[in-house]
Amino acid sequence: MYIHELSNWPLFTWDYQQFSAKLGEIRYRQGKIFGQMNSVGFKLKEEAILQTLTLDVVKSSEIEGEILNSEQVRSSIAKRLGIEVAGITPTDRHVEGVVEMMLDATQKYNTPLTEERLFNWHGSLFPTGRSGLSKITVAEWRKDEKGPMQVVSGAYGREKVHFEAPSATLVQKYMSEFLTWFEEQQDIDLVLKAAIAHLWFVTIHPLDDGNGRITRAITDIQLARADRTGQRFYSMSAQIQKERSAYYNILESTQKGKLDITEWIVWFLECLDRSMDATDQVLEKINIRASFWEANKDVPLNSRQQKMVDTMLDDFYGKLNVSKWAKMCSCSTDTALRDIQDLVGKSILMKDEGGGRSTSYKLNLTQAVKPN
Repeated sequence: MYIHELSNWPLFTWDYQQFSAKLGEIRYRQGKIFGQMNSVGFKLKEEAILQTLTLDVVKSSEIEGEILNSEQVRSSIAKRLGIEVAGITPTDRHVEGVVEMMLDATQKYNTPLTEERLFNWHGSLFPTGRSGLSKITVAEWRKDEKGPMQVVSGAYGREKVHFEAPSATLVQKYMSEFLTWFEEQQDIDLVLKAAIAHLWFVTIHPLDDGNGRITRAITDIQLARADRTGQRFYSMSAQIQKERSAYYNILESTQKGKLDITEWIVWFLECLDRSMDATDQVLEKINIRASFWEANKDVPLNSRQQKMVDTMLDDFYGKLNVSKWAKMCSCSTDTALRDIQDLVGKSILMKDEGGGRSTSYKLNLTQAVKPN
């Protein structure tokens, strides 16, 4: 028996004492993150938002086995938010649809969640009316024309059913109850409400496809309401993708259990807490970047040097040498060597150990102070 088959569904219960301390920690970390972000300056905060939203969109799709082009996603988000980035990448219709849904959820977090809004999201996810090669019902509740909605795994003929959703005949009733609760239930912490909404919606599984991605968009709405801002600096979807196996295990055990969902809430809060660990790493990088440029604000750099230093402050893989500089800047090796030697003389770059043809260089970060 699944939880939606229990007589008092969907009257969830929980033991608040088992997670009250963790909920308090998360509330504290939310405030700390936004305080730190507001101190780093507009441009760096913009970059952090762009990084987080890109990660959220890419990883939410990846959970469902769909790999999106991260540069297309980043370009689409930047264009829609009016953020200036170098090298805008053309985007396809599907990427635009996924980005449109996620930004509607996070940037318009105070807009009521309605049936029409959910159908608009679904239409954005499946603009051709198909999921892969299969035609699906789009912008409507599922009809179960091919049998009950099930979550299965395993080879054909040996499938294992992990979950069976409520009958399509009940979806309209269940979604009306859910949407009313989502907008009108006021006497509950909004982070806790995000955990409950996630489980509730994905259990109803009201659509032919895309339920997981829309579940996570709904989660993001509640987390944005909890933060009281559409500025996103942590990604629950990215953390769920990292813990995908554990996520599906706790989901399955909860959906086959009782209406006491304490264990699910505990897992959700711990996962959310871990998602904020990644934000701490982003913050550290942003603070190092800000401190570096503050220490070197009066040092004159040409456009190639500016580009390469920016690249090295972000995600630069491997070691920097003359030939790599020349290739990345589309210049001669003589020009690259002059640029590098100039930066060494200005204490921007340092030589790694070794010499000759193996000479490589790294940024001098001794003046960039890490945050406490």
